[in-house]
Amino acid sequence: MRILHVAAEVYPLVKTGGLADVVAALPAALADRGLDVRLLLPGMPAILNGVSDLQRVIRLGPAFGAAVITLCLGRLPDSGLPAYVIDAPFLYRRDGNPYLGPDGRDWSDNHRRFALLGWIAAHLAGGDLDHDWQPTVVHAHDWHAGLAPTYVAQNPALNTATVFTIHNLAFRGLFPLDHHTDLGLLISGADQSALEFHGQLSFMKSALVHAKRVNAVSPTYAREICTREFGWGLDGLLRGRGSDLSGILNGVDYSIWDPTSDPALPRAYSSDNLSGKTVCKLQLQAEMGFTVDAKVPLFAVVSRLTSQKGMDLLLAVLPTLLAEGGQLVVIGSGDADVEAGFRAAAAEHGDAVSVYLGYDDALSHRIIAAADVLLVPSRFEPCGLTQLYALRYGTLPLVRRIGGLADTVVAISAETLRRGTANGFAFDDASRRALAACIGEACAVFREPAVWHQVQQYGMAQDFSWADSAARYEALYRSI
Repeated sequence: MRILHVAAEVYPLVKTGGLADVVAALPAALADRGLDVRLLLPGMPAILNGVSDLQRVIRLGPAFGAAVITLCLGRLPDSGLPAYVIDAPFLYRRDGNPYLGPDGRDWSDNHRRFALLGWIAAHLAGGDLDHDWQPTVVHAHDWHAGLAPTYVAQNPALNTATVFTIHNLAFRGLFPLDHHTDLGLLISGADQSALEFHGQLSFMKSALVHAKRVNAVSPTYAREICTREFGWGLDGLLRGRGSDLSGILNGVDYSIWDPTSDPALPRAYSSDNLSGKTVCKLQLQAEMGFTVDAKVPLFAVVSRLTSQKGMDLLLAVLPTLLAEGGQLVVIGSGDADVEAGFRAAAAEHGDAVSVYLGYDDALSHRIIAAADVLLVPSRFEPCGLTQLYALRYGTLPLVRRIGGLADTVVAISAETLRRGTANGFAFDDASRRALAACIGEACAVFREPAVWHQVQQYGMAQDFSWADSAARYEALYRSI
């Protein structure tokens, strides 16, 4: 079975969130199961520079505003998997964020930039771009690739199976409706209904209508998005897909996230010997200008700094965290007002709060290894990966019981401790009071080393590798 994964990001070349990690790890796990897997990626500078041995497959154009488009084939740097790269300089050769211009606004031609991604996927499915390889299944990831199932469906000669994965329904790929004229889309009658969302063109909605199967990145999130609270206006459509909608939990690439071999850490460690984790903590405390003391609870945030991630709630309860004697280290970027709030907190409490605004992969690893608690107080969370990384590193996640967080974090209680299933802390209401109470609970348990160590041991032993998820995806492919 030949599988083409279509996405805008892939770790370590282009990454703005967990999507890139999934697109790097899932195809590799499927290849390990014997499937013939390739990727299709837009030719952004980091991708063109990072994919090795690029060879031209075909040159075409003009299309989508680009005079020249070259489809190349090379290999990804880590997995060595084959990857098609669309080299369209006019559309993709832009530094910085793959979606935003220097002014922080969406590129005005994003509809063409990402429609081209789906259009090339459909033509690969049709066999008219690479005569040596034709996918059996096109698997599109998030709205950027959302038109891949649409272009496949609008060609009646194609019977290629299509799968669409929702990584975050909040980002629906919305554009003015008249932009469809740029994209070669049929838009009348039923076709318009499939593409139109409250007077706009939606790449996400189009994928939800046209893909043969739709899946979300956790079972709980798949149920949540069928409700008005979490459905972003698409819940009726999703409920209508019935059994065509499923949820498959994301996994972790333990070749990258493993404290026994992580090159970013000052000292490796394992569940059998956690002394290296203490070294990581003390070194980070010193680096951040904190009191250097292993007995002080160190909280961490490795996240986009947005209200979706509950970062405004965290800022509101920061006095509680500090009153409990805790320290906080933050890495990420996001909403200007949230960033400003963390900058102000770090300026006022420099001995206990440190903030790095930006992305630094090695620092993220060091922070997760050093911390005692990882904070993920999200208002909604499709899956979440950082809580899974934290578990392997002996760092207890503190999460809101929502989406994939509910699927992976079991709160400490007398019963879960007795059963040996507790691996972190969880609260229900998206409120300051609930988050503050959970932070207080975490600090109380931290002062009980035997209990803390028991929970650490269970979390580090859990297996969230891609093996099980890849098997579920293969079964999904074979079902269609």
